[in-house]
Amino acid sequence: MKPSNKKQSNKVTINHISLRTCSPNLRNVAPGGIILFHCSSETSSCPHMKSSTYENHEFAFTPSSTAGKEKPLDKTQKNDNEKLWQNLPLNCVDWSSNDEIYFVSDDHQIYKWNSQTRDSVEVAKLPDDFIPTDLHWLLLGGRGSGGGKGSDTLLICSNDGRFVILNKSGRVERSITAHAAAISTGRWSPDGAGLLTAGEDGIIKIWSRSGMLRSTVIQNDEAIRCACWSPNSNSIAFSQCLHISIKPLAANSKLLRWRAHEGMILSLSWSAQSPIIASGGEDFRFKIWDTQGSNLFTSSIEENAITSIAFNPEKDLLLVGSFNMLKLCSNAGWSYSTNRFNQPIVGSFLSLSWSSDGTQVCCGTSNGQLIVGHIVQKQLIVRNLKATTTGRKSLLLEDITNGSSDVLDFSERIINFALGYGHLIVATSNQIHIYNEKYINTPIIVDGRTDTRAIEVGKKFFMALDSTSIWIYTYTGRLHVNPRYPGSQAQISTLNWRNLSLGLDTLVVRDNADNKALHIFDLIPGATRQYEPFTLKAKTPISEIAACRAGSVDDQFVVLIDNNRELYITETRNRNSSNERSALMGSANDNLNGEIYKIGTQVTTVKWASESNILVGVHDACYSIWYCPGEGSADPTIIALTTVTVDTTEFGKHITIESFEDAIVTFRCSGALLAVNVNIYCEILHRCLMEGQWQQALRICRSAQNAYLWGTLAATATRKNQLQISEEAYAAALQVDKVTYLQYIKTLDPSSPDYMAENSLMLGRLLEAETILIHNGKYSEAMSLCLRMHNWHKALEISQKYDTKLLPTVLDQRNKYLKALTREEWDKQFLSLMSHENETI
Repeated sequence: MKPSNKKQSNKVTINHISLRTCSPNLRNVAPGGIILFHCSSETSSCPHMKSSTYENHEFAFTPSSTAGKEKPLDKTQKNDNEKLWQNLPLNCVDWSSNDEIYFVSDDHQIYKWNSQTRDSVEVAKLPDDFIPTDLHWLLLGGRGSGGGKGSDTLLICSNDGRFVILNKSGRVERSITAHAAAISTGRWSPDGAGLLTAGEDGIIKIWSRSGMLRSTVIQNDEAIRCACWSPNSNSIAFSQCLHISIKPLAANSKLLRWRAHEGMILSLSWSAQSPIIASGGEDFRFKIWDTQGSNLFTSSIEENAITSIAFNPEKDLLLVGSFNMLKLCSNAGWSYSTNRFNQPIVGSFLSLSWSSDGTQVCCGTSNGQLIVGHIVQKQLIVRNLKATTTGRKSLLLEDITNGSSDVLDFSERIINFALGYGHLIVATSNQIHIYNEKYINTPIIVDGRTDTRAIEVGKKFFMALDSTSIWIYTYTGRLHVNPRYPGSQAQISTLNWRNLSLGLDTLVVRDNADNKALHIFDLIPGATRQYEPFTLKAKTPISEIAACRAGSVDDQFVVLIDNNRELYITETRNRNSSNERSALMGSANDNLNGEIYKIGTQVTTVKWASESNILVGVHDACYSIWYCPGEGSADPTIIALTTVTVDTTEFGKHITIESFEDAIVTFRCSGALLAVNVNIYCEILHRCLMEGQWQQALRICRSAQNAYLWGTLAATATRKNQLQISEEAYAAALQVDKVTYLQYIKTLDPSSPDYMAENSLMLGRLLEAETILIHNGKYSEAMSLCLRMHNWHKALEISQKYDTKLLPTVLDQRNKYLKALTREEWDKQFLSLMSHENETI
């Protein structure tokens, strides 16, 4: 194998096809938006990059120039499609960075093409008996614009069962004979710890990064056509003829297998954003599955077999390739645009590879063409502002109230942008531009932020996630905090919008090493939790989180959806003080999980309102609006009273939430945007409560006479110790038991421990109520409180630890409880005490 640095050309033709369709699947996308899928057929002396002229209905694809040793096709050649089929198929393409593409075909030459310099360079030449079948880069330093690091390695597989590992300069590190037949797939694991090879001999093997065999995962007689890793590197999906299988790598795990297509499966892709798998086959369909094998989407029959399929690594997009056709879809399956290459033909798309920032894709075809595409005309609309990317380096910002518009040009390619709270944040390859809607001509520029993968805007701060870390900035461009937690640096590449959420004054991150753990950062200046986050643990793995974007400093909440699609909520404030109190009680471990309350079931996605603590969530066939999810979370009756569920049968399936601005919720289903209003009185009520306007809030509720308005006012007033207003609100909501309890609390001395404990109990803070009574020496009252709540172990602990005279009372109440249930004692602690008491007698 001979490394080479010979430059083939310094000019490459860039051509574009533009198709007008609906807008891309982004949050806050305008109804009826436009997406243009641009494709480039590159021209150079590289045999896989030839100039052609494509016409697609009214949109023209015309080369702007030709260069290199290859001459442009003349009219005779343009009409002679047989010439194109003399090229070797190009089925091995991949990005080594966001600007460099490596590709190799049956001519044994490895080429590198740069999108900035438009140069193609021959990197190395493979042996004549080595016919490549797959190519994949392992980039330990990330796929940044500057390219990979010295430790980055390239995997190339062949049709005789061999694979080679090369470094970036083209030198062979390892050459291994792995299979007895052709290797159909060779893929590095997402965590970089190893690689898999799948062969037509029916075997899948796992290798270390250095090429040492670790295990043989699958071994049978049926050929394996394609395989891929799960995003967490814990499972493998592969296809055999008509079936898809998922094999977890954990010991003693079972293989999941199902019939997926009526024709041979040719392509497979596992989404990094959602737990779904896409497949395409010779039955002319592509399908989307969940990880349990349930079918989520089946396409209509296409004209030809689906030869390639690939999920976008950063966005909820899916690219589908067939004969002379590329289709850009949502990860729910519906199509954004279809791009057909009719004259002349390019053949089947054999390989698709997205750049790591999700803005570009390179494609290899059976005709030997290398086609590069990028997505433009993405739109975001928030209130009166609309932002649209008009090109790779330009963006149009419009104010729909006064009709003004500004074209923003950038020196580098636009990677990401976000709009909200009067600001536009644009991330290019190496900078972040901060625009204020009132001063659009004087942006603030932050240098040094390369390849920003995600941007989230908040009222006070915005968050940028790049290839190195999480960054919290103010809108003046000042770095506010760079949050870190144990193991955060190794998890940066796996973070996305589902496990990262910016609230009003908090940042919540799910730990990808432990899917049950949440790290909560306090963003208030001077707070200790800016650099020492509180870690909250749930009982089940968490799949999605969302921190509230409004409210007061003391009313901050985060909701989480677990793997069972159960919706929970917890408070983000006063966590450290709660742990201290529990430690004094000798039960710190019991409170490690914090106060987490369940408020919904079968929830697929949620979103907080931009200006109030109202939550909307989507179920399978309906959506729910929680008008008081935080303050009422401790009381299931208040949650039921303040929750409205609306049927969405007419919306269709696979509904997602695009935005929740003020009192308007925008849903998307099959590409269509549907706007729904929440109760405007409740929106106004929340704003009054945030400003402490209690009399105004009462007038709103008396005017509307709505049960969930009264419930929202009652729960908030109780939390703010406004018992008079709370009593009236509960009475109007017909909550007689709570009115009676409030009247009892009002008879107590407001400065007494009993008053504070009962008030905490009213708010659902049982541990806080116990702590107040114990710290004030009221052990009998604390024990009685635990008995009222049927917390038998805690009552027993108090009587044994603080006052043994209370033990007979606990045992007596326990006996009455068992007699009422007509059951014998089963608890080991009480059994031992009763036996000891009998021996004493």
